Amino acid sequence: MTQPVSETVSPSLSPSSSPSSSPSSSRPSAEFIAALPKVELHVHLIGSASVPTVLELARRHPGSRVPGTEAELRAFYTFRDFPHFAEVYQAVNDVVREPEDIATLVTGLARDLAAQNCRYVELQVTPYAHHTRGLPMRAVTEALDVAARESAAEHGVRMAYIFDIPGEYGGEAAAVTVRHALDEPPEALVGFGLAGIEQHRPAYREEFRDAFRAARAAGLRSLPHAGEMTGPETIWEAIEGLGAERVGHGISCLDDPRLVAHLRETWLPLEVCPTSNVCTGQVRDIAAHPLPRMLKEGLNVTLNSDDPPMFNTTLTREYEIAAEVFGLDRAALAELARNAVRASSLDRPAQDALVAEIDTVLRAAE
Repeated sequence: MTQPVSETVSPSLSPSSSPSSSPSSSRPSAEFIAALPKVELHVHLIGSASVPTVLELARRHPGSRVPGTEAELRAFYTFRDFPHFAEVYQAVNDVVREPEDIATLVTGLARDLAAQNCRYVELQVTPYAHHTRGLPMRAVTEALDVAARESAAEHGVRMAYIFDIPGEYGGEAAAVTVRHALDEPPEALVGFGLAGIEQHRPAYREEFRDAFRAARAAGLRSLPHAGEMTGPETIWEAIEGLGAERVGHGISCLDDPRLVAHLRETWLPLEVCPTSNVCTGQVRDIAAHPLPRMLKEGLNVTLNSDDPPMFNTTLTREYEIAAEVFGLDRAALAELARNAVRASSLDRPAQDALVAEIDTVLRAAE
């Protein structure tokens, strides 16, 4: 979840009037995109809650701010502007009251991603949000462990976790997050992140650096958000101050040629979320999104959904947008899928197996 730095505008997600630059024979079909094995690297636990999942939670906890019928909830979810998005996000967060609710969110996401042929997800969890509700670390961890096992067994989706600090809550949130990550980590914890409002970070820079230093020493990957709401300086801090191995968003990198050169040389992955960037007001409209420029610069880009139901998107839809709006052909979409696999925390044999599946789907479509 993010906060725009300028007035939010309604997203324009219709395809551009320009036809695809790729030959018609290589234009991706809906069938090709559906068949493409996918990896999701940037999606938030609360923001991933689909209508069926939230209805289950609302019925479990009557009297919440979440509407109790499907029609009302779908209307409530319809994106209007950022303040309304924040209201929806908080209302969903308020019905996550027990460890069982956390598990329901995780398995609900696994169900939704399985329908999109997504095989693996690195889910961003904010332990501080559960800490403030009085949920014990051990109970949260047990819920995440159970949900990861159920996601694999019932939906065929391998679940991994990233614990992220909500940056606007500063040093206390950093301390709680790293303590949970080190003292009571779920089995599938692979990374340590930093999200929230980027403009607040300078006041807590040292606390964040200390937390990331401890997490990295424990073997967790550094996977912070940066360069979404602020300029390249935030990305530089993520790289130099937090030891980032992958950057969430990173779209402002294009404002700094030296940073672009560094990202190209190091092949540091960027988790790009086009629809999210439009909805939160960071990009004027989808046709103006910098993803094509990032690819032209030779950067390591992955496609992701961020808070999909709340932004009326899916991981599959992000691939469709890349084809319809940005004119990417089948080979380019397959390369984005490979980038996500290689940027993931999967072990090398699992990566190789998924890449081989992607290549098989691409060959079958040629």
